[in-house]
Amino acid sequence: MELAQPDMAGVDALIRDRMQSPVAVIPALAEHLIGGSAKRLRPLLTIAAARLSGAQDDSCLKLAAAVEFIHTATLLHDDVVDSSELRRGKVAAHLIWGAPASVLVGDFLFARAFELMVEAGSMQALEILARASRVIAEGEVLQLTRAHDLNLHQDMYLEIIKAKTAELFAAAAEAGAVSAGASPEQCLALRKYGQDLGVAFQLVDDSLDYSGVSKDLGKNPGDDFREGKATLPLLLAVARTRGREDAFWERTINKGDRTDDDFRRARELIIGTGALASTLDAADEYADAAKAALRVLPASPWRDALEGLADFAVSRAA
Repeated sequence: MELAQPDMAGVDALIRDRMQSPVAVIPALAEHLIGGSAKRLRPLLTIAAARLSGAQDDSCLKLAAAVEFIHTATLLHDDVVDSSELRRGKVAAHLIWGAPASVLVGDFLFARAFELMVEAGSMQALEILARASRVIAEGEVLQLTRAHDLNLHQDMYLEIIKAKTAELFAAAAEAGAVSAGASPEQCLALRKYGQDLGVAFQLVDDSLDYSGVSKDLGKNPGDDFREGKATLPLLLAVARTRGREDAFWERTINKGDRTDDDFRRARELIIGTGALASTLDAADEYADAAKAALRVLPASPWRDALEGLADFAVSRAA
């Protein structure tokens, strides 16, 4: 998004400044994850929503940096919980510095995020992002308790990803709009845009686990399967092969008895039953809904840019 480049350069400068600490492991570990490979999609939403809503000052830059710190903190914690090996194409931080350091640096980044929110000077934006932090944690715990549930209903799975992933997209956009003094109707529209974009983004990520390659994913394909995660492509395939492949799914997901050959078999079933295509169709629907939510906002290059971001979210599966 060329339009946002000057603002995003300011956000990057803030991020690099605020991840510093006299405790050397903190900036080293943070740089490993926050460095050049990060997409910065969530802070970009904050900037674009603020500018679309008429923001003239730079307070949205601090909120955008706070959003990236919240996101990075959750990634550090997630990778420890999931025992992930790769993140953003690099060895996961906990495998280099250990799980305790990763969790504690995540806590440091959360603290930095809240400092930045206070400095931004919008109590309402602070409330939005604080609530989002709580909802994300609830989503993570809910996923942890239902992660291997082959009977998980599609609606419940969508509720999990709305909390775990889409909430920060929604809050990032809403906080940007609120900080710029947008009308309640515009703030709600941008929140809905962010939430629908976040769901579309996660559904594409779910599909890429079965169709992508490491360089596009930033992690190993099949990680969700190897962790026994019941994502939408898997849930749809389980439902569509009921009575034929129950023993396979029971062994590989519920009992955790998996091999590389099993991943190839799961991938064949997910593609062959149309579960992958159905997941991407759902992602397209959410991306379209995100763009539709923007119609209450005035036409502008910033609105065009947000529409383009929704198209980008689903184009990654091409």
